[in-house]
Amino acid sequence: MKEIKPYQVLAFVAGVLLVMSPIVYFAPEKGYDLGFMKLNFLTAEDFLHPAKPEKKDISKIVANIDTSSLDINVDPMLRHQNGSQGNMGAPSGGTMNTESNTEIILNDAAKSQLYQLFSKLDKAASDKKKIHILHYGDSQIEGDRMTAYIRQRIQNQFGGNGPGLIPAMNVYHTNTFKQTYSENFKRFTCFGGDKLKNKKYGVMGSAARFTADSDSLLKNSGTTVEAWIEFEPNKSAYSRAKEYNNVTMYYNSCVKPCMLKVYQNGSLIHEDSLSTDGKSHEFHLSFPNTPGKLKYVFSSTYSPTISGFSLEGDYGVQVSNIGMRGSSGTIFGSMDQTLLSKMYGDLNTELVIMQFGGNSVPAFKDSSGVRNYTRYFKGQLNTLRKLRPAAAIVVIGPSDMSTPDNGNFVTYPLLPYLVEQMKKSTLEAGCAYWDLYSAMGGQNSMPSWVEAGLAAKDYIHFSPKGASIASQMFFDAFAAEYSKWKQGK
Repeated sequence: MKEIKPYQVLAFVAGVLLVMSPIVYFAPEKGYDLGFMKLNFLTAEDFLHPAKPEKKDISKIVANIDTSSLDINVDPMLRHQNGSQGNMGAPSGGTMNTESNTEIILNDAAKSQLYQLFSKLDKAASDKKKIHILHYGDSQIEGDRMTAYIRQRIQNQFGGNGPGLIPAMNVYHTNTFKQTYSENFKRFTCFGGDKLKNKKYGVMGSAARFTADSDSLLKNSGTTVEAWIEFEPNKSAYSRAKEYNNVTMYYNSCVKPCMLKVYQNGSLIHEDSLSTDGKSHEFHLSFPNTPGKLKYVFSSTYSPTISGFSLEGDYGVQVSNIGMRGSSGTIFGSMDQTLLSKMYGDLNTELVIMQFGGNSVPAFKDSSGVRNYTRYFKGQLNTLRKLRPAAAIVVIGPSDMSTPDNGNFVTYPLLPYLVEQMKKSTLEAGCAYWDLYSAMGGQNSMPSWVEAGLAAKDYIHFSPKGASIASQMFFDAFAAEYSKWKQGK
């Protein structure tokens, strides 16, 4: 191999600079359009006098956000003796903030729905009833980010235990629970990846099977397949989430005999067979206290569809995290409406939080793209209203998001317009809106959150600390509105 001399490297670099200098120096402001591609360079002015990044002062925004109040803390078949005494779920008490730096934006229709929710929350513990809150969102909430904090605050105040719904197959890291499953389980989702032909995902929009969705040969064969799902609380979870004593499995499309064995901390506690009528069913077990590690072992020639599990106390509020990476939130029409409506009712769903919009921002080319998206998003809100008329709906708008621009990170150009249009569409649908973008500080606030360690260096997602601050701001606005209702009551 021929040795390259230092002067040859220097000559090569000098040659490249000599050729590129006039191209860069005389580059037009919008770059060179070659027809099949565009080349952008810093202009001479930008190179010689680079623009200084605009920095938002967020010190006053985050300084008054108090997140310290949370603690981290055979023959015959064997039948489990359900052991709950019905006493898990009492609230911790305490007071909620009556003032907030931000507000939940409401019209009369949204206020009516939200105030009905407050009335039900107020009586959940005393009446020993269960209420479910579903928090749908994109990657900003995946792995229980934001939801975990909101859940702890709500359960402390109104009662409830456990993380609520967890997916049959969890693919995101979460501090709330641990889950493993056999390799032959396959994940199906309504928002990306493999799809179920009958669209029967359930309210989480995802499900799992251990045989193919349409494997007719296996369905009619005598070959028995075994598969398992195992989960347990995570020690790093918030205290309310890691304590539960009621476990419900949701399944459907079981058309062949399926045996189920349940193990608690390695010991077999229950044997059963699932219903083979193909309809939606629940399989419920209760315990005197948190059961620890539970393993569900299935044996069948053809898999049922497992829609998820719910881990709950005896009464109070369950708050479920339903993260959908890459989703724009326009997914409800791609799920079986009958099953959705039934599950919303069975869960006694009284609040749906929708946190979407961010995934669409980089794709917007002009304002018409924004308006098209928000019209479609409004249609999703209307679908939810039809599926569960009694539930309140709160939309959490997208956060600030940054894109590189001449060496600086700036807000995506169409993001402020998206926030405006999402707010408008949400109110038109009779739903409430909380403006996360403005709560953060508005335009070009994300770089300041990144600099303070409150957001990741992708300039999109919150860090754990930032997520807790954003969640506390939302809860403060929620609590302030609750206080108005309480005083007016």
